[in-house]
Amino acid sequence: MDLTAKQRAALESICDTFTPGDGDGVPPASRLGAVDVVAALALHNPRAAETRQFLQLLSGWDSRLVRLALGGGARRFSRQPQQRREQMLLALANSGLTQKRALFQALKGAATLAYYMTPGPTGHSPVWDAIGYPGPLGTRPDAPEPPLTPIRPTGPTVLDCDVVVVGSGAGGGTAAAVLATAGLNVVVIEKGEYHDDRDFDGGELSGLSRLYAPGPSSTAEGQLSLLQGQGVGGGTVVNYSTCFRTPPRVREEWGGPFTTAEYDRSLDAVWERLGVNLRHNRPSSRDALMERGLHRLGWHVDAMPRNVEGCDTGIECGRCGLGCRIGAKRSTAKTWLVDAQEAGARLLVGVDVRAVTIVAGRATGVTGTAAGGHPVTVHARAVVAAAGSIQTPALLRRSGLRNPNIGRHLRLHPATGVWGIFDEEVRPWEGGMQTRYSTQHADLDGHGYGVIYETAATNPAIAVSFMSWTGARAHLERMRSLPHLSGVGIITRDRDSGRVTVGRDGEPVVHYRLSPYDAAHLRAGIDGAARIVEAAGATSIFSGHQRGLTWRRGKGTIDDFIGHTTALGTAPGQLAMAAMHIMGAARMGTDRTTSAADPDGATWEVPNLVVADASTFPTSSGVNPMISIQAIAHMNAQRLAARL
Repeated sequence: MDLTAKQRAALESICDTFTPGDGDGVPPASRLGAVDVVAALALHNPRAAETRQFLQLLSGWDSRLVRLALGGGARRFSRQPQQRREQMLLALANSGLTQKRALFQALKGAATLAYYMTPGPTGHSPVWDAIGYPGPLGTRPDAPEPPLTPIRPTGPTVLDCDVVVVGSGAGGGTAAAVLATAGLNVVVIEKGEYHDDRDFDGGELSGLSRLYAPGPSSTAEGQLSLLQGQGVGGGTVVNYSTCFRTPPRVREEWGGPFTTAEYDRSLDAVWERLGVNLRHNRPSSRDALMERGLHRLGWHVDAMPRNVEGCDTGIECGRCGLGCRIGAKRSTAKTWLVDAQEAGARLLVGVDVRAVTIVAGRATGVTGTAAGGHPVTVHARAVVAAAGSIQTPALLRRSGLRNPNIGRHLRLHPATGVWGIFDEEVRPWEGGMQTRYSTQHADLDGHGYGVIYETAATNPAIAVSFMSWTGARAHLERMRSLPHLSGVGIITRDRDSGRVTVGRDGEPVVHYRLSPYDAAHLRAGIDGAARIVEAAGATSIFSGHQRGLTWRRGKGTIDDFIGHTTALGTAPGQLAMAAMHIMGAARMGTDRTTSAADPDGATWEVPNLVVADASTFPTSSGVNPMISIQAIAHMNAQRLAARL
């Protein structure tokens, strides 16, 4: 599907308003090729209804109705001068209507994200030079051969096995290894493709388009953006290699199998197989600044355990959210899936599993579609659902399961950040992804709910995802300070929940709105992060609030800034937020009236259909969840292997 000339003209006018360049060597979005990137990403949306809405918006962008909605008067948007077009867009941003603010955030996000990650016609964007960013590293000519040999169905395919595992990420990869090494015939099915060291070039466009799911990209209310790994290894290929065991207090809260010695053994097995260590913790400039601020405040700070071996904690590590070029990250594609393959497991890629086949109350396999529309059928004695907390509940619903808890109890760890500009050069795209953290405010209510503080390697597109936009010139000037930018991320352990439903097209829809209770904790986290950045020595500070102010040292106190951000609120479209970790929506438990799966991870309705991913979490983990996911998958897969 391509844009019509009318639709393309509308999209160009929107993108060129957000990112018009500077008329002095920095090109507008339309000349850089960013408009094509926006169109490609939008048209790749798995939800056809959302794509139609996007196209309808572009078709009517210059219509009288839209002009009235934008407050543009008689002249078409595309014929307005730059200043007036900006005013019209900002009218959306500052609207009292949630839908208008959400539309602005969607347009702003798409336009600015594409602009800063598009290489341009020459392969090296002049925008990168203007903001002091070196651009991608390129592929390694000496990269080793990939360790896995996946199967890509090129025609109708029928396979037989003992267990079919849907998903190859933290949960699916681990479960596959446990089942295969137990002597079972295992087939793993992955919706995405297989990419390894030799494919990774450190580019944001290549990384985001190949290694992440095309949708859903945000919650239905537009409050949080969603980013999910997709491909062999799933999120373990692109996560920040941060390893925390399930906190004891959370284990007690979860109860049941999570308090047992069996779960201890699974945690230990995962820790050992991933090679988690503290040997690769040389702090990046970002982490050093956060640590400095925490020390000056007298707050908690500690070194981050990481599942890496041979990590340079330098320019390579800063890009590994886009795939690790040097193979240092111990993802499931480097560990559990290799174990599974060596034990005889088969790995199918590029296959979208649409349903679990169920006969007389028992799972008999799965059906799906490969690239080119070829049908794929796998017959099995048991099925493991490990497609993640958005796709797993959708798969269960499409397969006919009716337990009301499927899709409920979704947690997202809502996250935002506070940014500082420093006199010293930071180069935030370099250094360990995360090497320090703080739990100073992890328990704000006496019940284990609060926030943790972490940093993250900041390439341009990541930066703009958490920034406001109040005008093109001001935005470009802020991006010119990227080499001196550093931020503190706020990750909220959410007590309250959202849900996943399934649309008429069979695709998942994520519903989530930050509760007042969790919003209060997020605001407290913004307060804490601002104090950390100020104590670290920032010369200016700003948050992700669309109507936020910039604090400058010597002009007002940090309390003035915090008071202003607190008053701004966290409603959809008011603050840039992302779902840092996606959990729940098919929770395990001892009571079928409050859970979707039993203590073995088996769904209450279909005993040989086992869930083995983050959707099993009874509540949010409060820490980066990879180790917990793998431990649960390890435990559930061992129990399934014993039954089979």
